[in-house]
Formats: sequence, C-alpha cells, structure tokens
Amino acid sequence: MASEQTYIMIKPDGVQRGLVGKIIQRFEDRGFQLVAMKLVHASEEHLEKHYKDLKGKPFFPGLIKYMSSGPVVAMVWQGKDVVKQGRTLLGATNPLASAPGTIRGDFAIDVGRNICHGSDSVESAKAEIALWFGEQDATIPYTRAVDQWIYE
Repeated sequence: MASEQTYIMIKPDGVQRGLVGKIIQRFEDRGFQLVAMKLVHASEEHLEKHYKDLKGKPFFPGLIKYMSSGPVVAMVWQGKDVVKQGRTLLGATNPLASAPGTIRGDFAIDVGRNICHGSDSVESAKAEIALWFGEQDATIPYTRAVDQWIYE
C-alpha cells in the first residue's frame, strides 16, 4: 500500500465546541490511521511560522490572535492519498461552500471559524508535521489488523 501523511489541526472553535471526537471519528471511519496527536496551546510566534504564507493578508493579525486564543489538536493522519482525501473530508475553506457531509459543511458557517486546518500538499504536510511535532520520528508506526479490510 502506498501511504502518505497529512497534518490536520482542529482549531480553537472545534475544541471549544467539543467536536474533537466527531472529527477524529470521520477520519477513522474513512479508514485513515492516526499516527500522532497532541493538544497544544500554540504561541503567536509558532502560529506565525505555520501561517507564514498568509502574512501579507489583511486578516493575518486576527487569524493569529484567534488561533492563539485557545488550545488546538494537532494530528498526523496516514493512508493512501490522505492529503487530498483529508481536505475532501474537511470541505471547502469557506463553510458556506462546503457540501453537507463534510466537517465544515456540517459544523461551520463562517470562514473565520471553520473548525479545522488540513495540509494542501504532501510537501506542506511534511513541513507542518515537522513544525508541530519536530524533525525526529514524531509519529508512531504500528500495524492495524483492519488494514487488510481497507486496502487491497
């Protein structure tokens, strides 16, 4: 099985609303494997590194203030095409454009409170995983008996 990893973060609104379990369940139900997870109250400096590509945008200061307002759940998920499929599970960045059945389509209304972040490419996933979990072996590899029923 060809496998890749993605970084998924449940933002402060998702944590505060008690949606952590439901979001994890969606990824597990799809068949993806959770290989790292932690609850983090990120500093503004750390978040500025994470969102560095948005630094010139007018909403950047508000984004950093919001994201540092409470804890987030940082996760690494593994599986076939997990970066693309993870973003599909999340739905469109703007929740009003997200289909029902997606996380954002079911749980969010405003783009500024869109529940989750998901890596947009394998390359950004590697960088985000390194930023949030460190360069060293941050994930815990393990074999799941269920994989034979998920993958050919």
